[in-house]
Amino acid sequence: MGASLAAALRAADFVSDIVGIDENPQSLAVALARGWIDRGAPRFSRGDGDIVVLATPVGAIPGLLASLKPLISDTTILTDMGSVKQPIGYAAKALGLRRFIPGHPIAGAECSGPAAARASLFEKRVVVLTPLDGHDPEALFTVRALWEAVGARVLLAEAGLHDRMVAYTSHLPHLLAFACADFLGDQAAEGDLYPFMGTGLRDFLRIAGSDPVMWRDICAANAAILGPLLSGYGEHLAAYGRALAAGDFDELHAHFVKARGFRETLSREASRGES
Repeated sequence: MGASLAAALRAADFVSDIVGIDENPQSLAVALARGWIDRGAPRFSRGDGDIVVLATPVGAIPGLLASLKPLISDTTILTDMGSVKQPIGYAAKALGLRRFIPGHPIAGAECSGPAAARASLFEKRVVVLTPLDGHDPEALFTVRALWEAVGARVLLAEAGLHDRMVAYTSHLPHLLAFACADFLGDQAAEGDLYPFMGTGLRDFLRIAGSDPVMWRDICAANAAILGPLLSGYGEHLAAYGRALAAGDFDELHAHFVKARGFRETLSREASRGES
């Protein structure tokens, strides 16, 4: 995600100098070779940027904010790309970072690392910003302009609302994909399953290829919302199981009709929003 943003900002000519910070020298080498960054370093140094974007797993962001505070000036603007906003907002507020604007680009894929980056990743995608109480208006204006420069549509939301909604639309589906892959792996070897696997399973399991560290941190940060949500999903599956055991296939059919109707409505709304 960070490399994609660097590539997009380079293509948009939004900034004159891009510094990549990564402890992995290979990642920096890829970004340098492709011209997405002007220089790279293993750690942040005082004066490294007017705008600092944190593109790390969610669990690392509060600690990074604390370590950055003594290294940045009063005019430095900070933002992030994490998909859970409340814990990050609490950490920033405790540190008194008025020029930190929490953000979440609703984009990306199951692949990670700079080799998978692409400059078009954020075009026509929603980026949610969840400004803290007492935030600096100039910082919000700048972060909004940054995302709009790479083709994104910016939405402002309260952090708690954001975390509830993405639990439904992103975090729960990823957990289900991981659980399905985990379950199938316990049942049969991949070589046994492969000849019988169609596009349905491939499509469903695609996001189970996401970074496990990133998703461990997301689950930890949004556990209070995700736990009850997962339990509710389990109750739905149990109802399907009871209908199967009872031979009540009309009940299953009713569930399927309701589900398809919701899916079609959701798809129409998504298409309308992207047009």
